[in-house]
Amino acid sequence: MSRRQMREHIFTLLFRRDFHSKEEMQEQIPLYVESQEELNEADTEELIRKISALLEKVEELDEKISSVTEGWTTQRIGKAEITILRLALYEMMYEEDVPSKVAINEAVELAKKFGGNESPAFINGVLAKLV
Repeated sequence: MSRRQMREHIFTLLFRRDFHSKEEMQEQIPLYVESQEELNEADTEELIRKISALLEKVEELDEKISSVTEGWTTQRIGKAEITILRLALYEMMYEEDVPSKVAINEAVELAKKFGGNESPAFINGVLAKLV
């Protein structure tokens, strides 16, 4: 599976976080994995490892995002956009094999696919402040 495909799976699961409790998310992960026929065992393990690690860091990520989004709390940012920002910032901070430029570019691509018309520019601007 490509890294881009893995990011989309992580995005989809992370997006669900804003609609489910922490306990429900523990149920959502296996349900999601079971519904994805293209995931092999290695992909499944990687997906579960990454989403679990990312979910543990959401509050920390939100604090960093809030520090550069003047006048915008994380609750005010659109669900797709905050999910993309969390994922990209996590990669920038904790995934040593992902250069920041790549994380930002991939986040912009996710914003084009899942966000609104102004999402790519917003995502790019916020992440540029966090580099």
